Amino acid sequence: MFTGIVEELGEVTAVENLGDASRFRLRGPLVTEDAKHGDSIAVNGVCLTVVECGDGEFTADVMAETLKRSSLGALTTGSRVNLERPMALGGRLGGHLVQGHVDGTGTITGREPSEHWEIVKVSLPQDLARYVVEKGSITVDGVSLTVVEAGDDYFTISLIPTTLDLTTLGIKQAGDPVNLEVDVLAKYVERLLGADRKESAK
Repeated sequence: MFTGIVEELGEVTAVENLGDASRFRLRGPLVTEDAKHGDSIAVNGVCLTVVECGDGEFTADVMAETLKRSSLGALTTGSRVNLERPMALGGRLGGHLVQGHVDGTGTITGREPSEHWEIVKVSLPQDLARYVVEKGSITVDGVSLTVVEAGDDYFTISLIPTTLDLTTLGIKQAGDPVNLEVDVLAKYVERLLGADRKESAK
């Protein structure tokens, strides 16, 4: 489980095509300082398992399903990525509960800079729109953010200077894909209400 508070802006140092999967090597001295084989690290919001670790870098295998459902397939050598280790039990929940299970991808469609923050507009897949509400939480490329405006096919977020400086959201431009994870509580509530309706119908 993660919190959506990015710890480090890392970099892809190698990508190996394995046919039905890819192996990524990523540089992240902070997140690897206590990492070992089998640990989890979120990369742009996708929970990956550490295969090898050393010298400030780690490798992770990404299966075809993950490449298809996330924006990781667009990463190349030199791409910058948001990195976060799992939350330690008893640690502060600075963002919101993030599983690292991407629900889909959106595309940055516009940026409106102002003096002290920037509004970013992101396209929203139709099947995820019902989970996104104004002032609710959403994870964009692994960053826990508050929804400013929620439309039928888009949402907007407001980024402070710290987020712009310390995450990939400061360098992504219109047309770039981003990973989206909606609030898991909304999905559970929907499922439970659906089960109640089925029981009532019986």
